[in-house]
Amino acid sequence: MTEKFLIGTYTRETSEGIYEIELDENKKQLQNLQLVAKAGNPTYVAVSKANRLYAIDKGDNGKGGALALDNSTRPAKEINVCLNEDTNPAYITVDEGRQFVYTANYHTGEVMVYKIEEDGSLSYLNKVVHEGNVGPRPEQQSGAHPHYADLTPDGRLAVVDLGQDMVYVYDIADDGALTEVSTLKMEAGFGPRHVVFDEQKHVAFIVGELSSKLAVVNYDKNDGSFHLDHIVATIPDDWTEHNGAAAIRLSSDGKFVYVSNRGNNSIAVFEVKDNGKVELIQLASTEGDFPRDFNFSSDEKFMVVVNQNTNDATLYERDVNSGKLTVVQKDVHVPEGVCVAREK
Repeated sequence: MTEKFLIGTYTRETSEGIYEIELDENKKQLQNLQLVAKAGNPTYVAVSKANRLYAIDKGDNGKGGALALDNSTRPAKEINVCLNEDTNPAYITVDEGRQFVYTANYHTGEVMVYKIEEDGSLSYLNKVVHEGNVGPRPEQQSGAHPHYADLTPDGRLAVVDLGQDMVYVYDIADDGALTEVSTLKMEAGFGPRHVVFDEQKHVAFIVGELSSKLAVVNYDKNDGSFHLDHIVATIPDDWTEHNGAAAIRLSSDGKFVYVSNRGNNSIAVFEVKDNGKVELIQLASTEGDFPRDFNFSSDEKFMVVVNQNTNDATLYERDVNSGKLTVVQKDVHVPEGVCVAREK
């Protein structure tokens, strides 16, 4: 069995844009890396059910925004690009039900809403701008820094703001207008970055980049509110060097949560206990430096992680019963990897 993953990258050094890599499960190896589309710093990508590829893009004029591509061809064919932001965003996702695309812009504090037209192209609809309420770490929290905007299980929009130590929930109107319905204030300096949801248990897991912590929160779909349950560390107590937690994934059975540690250079594996508490059960080395993102194979028996600073990828075999990871391949060339998206 083989399946393909799209890799979003920085293009500061040798990368030229968005890449694709193939996983051969029988051989337990990653192979056939190829350039899918040239783009400027396409650090995050998302694929729609219509096989359109939406990516962050930075134009030659320094402006950023969203790029729409036809993912059915190789190389992928550009449909259009909306460069209407002062800098390129940090996150992009597709809302299939409404046919919207959302971006979160770390630098400008903006959350943008785009309409997906019939031909797959994007047109700007609306935005909200976060301001004020900065956190205690001046280098990273001097202003509002939304790092994630994606749907809750009940179809609202959750926005995670690293600069403000806040999580927002918005209702979404037909014209893309966002109306705030709730906020969750995290502990000072938590630096929330991404969130994943367990829809069955009405629970969400929030990773804190600046604190290297994982928060477990309850989500009330009746009023769209979050309620903090508990927080645990993603690194050992005796770790004294720099670390920034990054990506987070939840196994489909809801039993295991995974977080990448940039600095400790590991994937932290947490088991979700029957009482809802999480326990760190493994720190699996990524065999490279600065792991940004990672993703499961479709059967969740494998995991692909990209190490940005060492320009490589690592493949793990995953025990679906214990949740633990075993390295089966490392040092696979992938330039400046940031995002790992499984093909539809």
